[in-house]
Amino acid sequence: MILSILQIILSFALITVIVLQAKGTGLGRAFGSTSYHSKRGVEKSLFATTIILSIAFLTTTVISAF
Repeated sequence: MILSILQIILSFALITVIVLQAKGTGLGRAFGSTSYHSKRGVEKSLFATTIILSIAFLTTTVISAF
């Protein structure tokens, strides 16, 4: 029960962080079609938060499967 609630909270947080990220950072940028620039400030924090939340969500999903 607690794990399900945690997954719901993580999913909403992950969706929020993804929506807050800068526009134009989709698949085109992933394959290098736009100019490269380093992440700074809020953009860097959102990127790191996205990775952490993704790993946490994946971990809770795998744990709940067993």
